[in-house]
Amino acid sequence: MYYFERITSFEIISIWSVFGVAILGLIYAAILRKQILAEDTGTEKMREVWGAIRDGADAYLRQQLKTIIPLIVLLTIAMFFSVYIIPPSHEAIMRFGRDMSEETISLYLGFGRAIGFIFGSVFSLIVGQIGMRMAVQGNVRVASAARYSFGEALRIAYRTGTITGMLTDGLGLLGGTVIFIYFGVAAPDALLGFGFGGTLLALFMRVGGGIFTKAADVGADLVGKVEAGLPEDDPRNPAVIADLVGDNVGDCAGMAADIFESYEVTMVSGLILGVSLYAINGHIEWIIYPLIVRGIGVLASIIGTYAVKGDDEGSGQDAMKAIFKGFLSSAAISTVLFYIAAYAYMHYLTIDNPLPGGWWRTPTAVAVGVGLAILIDRVTEVFTGSHNAPVQEIKKSADTGPATLLLQGIAAGYESSVWSALIIAATIFASILIFNGVDPDPINQVTYILYGVAMTGIGMLTLTGNNVAMDSFGPIADNAAGIGQMAWQDEKDEKLVKAKQIMADLDSVGNTTKAITKGIAIGSAVIAAVSLFGSYMVDVSRAQALIGIPLVEQIRSVGIRVDYPLVFIGALIGAALPWLFSSFAIQAVSRASSLIVKECRRQFGLGVLEGTIDPDYKEAVNISTSAAQKELIPLATLSILTPILVGLALGVEALGGFLAGIILSGQLLAVFMNNAGGAWDNAKKLIEDEESSIENNTGKGSERHKASIVGDTVGDPMKDTAGPALNPMIKVVNIVSLMAGPVVVQYSEKSWGVWLAIGLMLAGIVYSVMTSKKTVK
Repeated sequence: MYYFERITSFEIISIWSVFGVAILGLIYAAILRKQILAEDTGTEKMREVWGAIRDGADAYLRQQLKTIIPLIVLLTIAMFFSVYIIPPSHEAIMRFGRDMSEETISLYLGFGRAIGFIFGSVFSLIVGQIGMRMAVQGNVRVASAARYSFGEALRIAYRTGTITGMLTDGLGLLGGTVIFIYFGVAAPDALLGFGFGGTLLALFMRVGGGIFTKAADVGADLVGKVEAGLPEDDPRNPAVIADLVGDNVGDCAGMAADIFESYEVTMVSGLILGVSLYAINGHIEWIIYPLIVRGIGVLASIIGTYAVKGDDEGSGQDAMKAIFKGFLSSAAISTVLFYIAAYAYMHYLTIDNPLPGGWWRTPTAVAVGVGLAILIDRVTEVFTGSHNAPVQEIKKSADTGPATLLLQGIAAGYESSVWSALIIAATIFASILIFNGVDPDPINQVTYILYGVAMTGIGMLTLTGNNVAMDSFGPIADNAAGIGQMAWQDEKDEKLVKAKQIMADLDSVGNTTKAITKGIAIGSAVIAAVSLFGSYMVDVSRAQALIGIPLVEQIRSVGIRVDYPLVFIGALIGAALPWLFSSFAIQAVSRASSLIVKECRRQFGLGVLEGTIDPDYKEAVNISTSAAQKELIPLATLSILTPILVGLALGVEALGGFLAGIILSGQLLAVFMNNAGGAWDNAKKLIEDEESSIENNTGKGSERHKASIVGDTVGDPMKDTAGPALNPMIKVVNIVSLMAGPVVVQYSEKSWGVWLAIGLMLAGIVYSVMTSKKTVK
């Protein structure tokens, strides 16, 4: 950072203060961890069930690590050469000095991107692994607290999730700040590696965890509830432990890594465009302010944690109100501080050299992002909350069977996707209005608008600590309910009956909070993708200038025209990719759940239901683990190679169309799957909470209940596997395209080497497709 011209002592202090806030977030996570581990772990039977869940989750993550490390090593080498083979940028020359040769500068940048990639991968892995392990530690303590107090169970569940949230905040801010401190104006090259590392690991953990959890869940529901008539989490179900393990590896490890990469990528896009504005007008404020915003967000999230409180006697509605109160408290505090910081830094301290357009525009864009998160929160809650009309209508449709229930859920999912798209569109339009008229040059004006879009993304994920806490709350409550069901199976104590109801209420709220967090994650993916799209145009134009293409013919001047056939072809391919990706993920769940059903039937035939023998839980865990690991590399290969193939074969304009297609299609599909699945799940829980009566067709065991289970099992892989995985997939594709764009320009002339590379990548994609089609043995 010291390599910027005119950097002030205030700015240096601010950057180091942000670094300190990142450390503070990690310290707060350690404090919360100590508090949670001091809580009671319940009875011996509860600890026995807890131990089985913990062992299964640890075994899965160890196997996953063995699968992905070789690819991480290979891609680290690729990160180095992705910079080294193209000339350094003007900003990189400024950072390292004009006396240094271009080859040496590229060498430094190559190492920087490779090291950034390692940082991003390792930090994402840490967030996912520690987050999952803390969720496992918290679930038994929530179950224990539920025997005495609703408020205590809520507090432990939320604060356990906050540990993961603070890790996400702290490590994300720490990595970005350290890279910026060293590389200064050349930071975007290394930050791309940092963002790609986090995004790729999130894709691995989200896809693998999603396949594991839903293969076990669907299999357990079909054979346990529908065929054998067993209640939720019955210990006689051989797949029950695999189901509980899946909640942790999918919804905790997977989602934590997912939100972490969203946090990284929105910051990367903001800093990249901030550097572009710095090159236009020399104001470093465009770069420093996003870091200040993120520091404020960490502090606001810590304060908001203490607003989440519940009474000893409470309900699911009370829990939702308390969690939303904490989120709104953090949002209000952070928004006020955004404007104070902006006025002090971007107005008062720059009064002799005012910022183009005034100080108020940037904090307003950030505030719009906070508002976007709140709106998506509310829209998702409307369509997935148990007490709202869409879920109530799905519940009512169970009266006429599974077909009408499925249709009602599909309709609700479609409608929710429209509202989310309109909210995101309004947010981008707000950025246009906020930054309109700042620069008379139309190309520079677009950069300002895209910077505004990036700042809305940063604002949207400012409260990452709260978002991750909300998401982790879901699987923690779910596991706590499962532990109680298995440990208290034979007990009729009124206190335990009340505890089961407390956990059922928290579990229902957890379904909604998970859906909300997924909605925020996919919204941030679209915002970050639009920002990175602008960075793509800038980087490709710079690469075109280096090979002598005049300004009027560069992509920033010409634009990406959909009436150009190759662009339209690229858009079609991009729009199709999320559907192919989702197909493979859901097929993987279908194949693995079929194997689990067969295994459970085998064990039932040996006498598990009658109690003749104990169920063998490990077999279902092994089946889910095998299925999840099998899909990791093929789906990652599809995400990485497809944009490079499109770029080399069809050109940078077609690659731009490809990016537009994947953003639009992916957003609509992901929101539909997330919200339809969440609504089906909560409709099922509402029916399960009814008084059981076969005669009145109500409650567990009724035909309405069986219809709702069908809806839940259809929605499970949609909301917990394919839908959430589209978020990191979209960002992987965007970051790969951003890094590949300049390389595509360099090799626009199709030599035999380029055609060979195209052939090899096509073969790799075909191999991935064929591998994904193979049945798990």
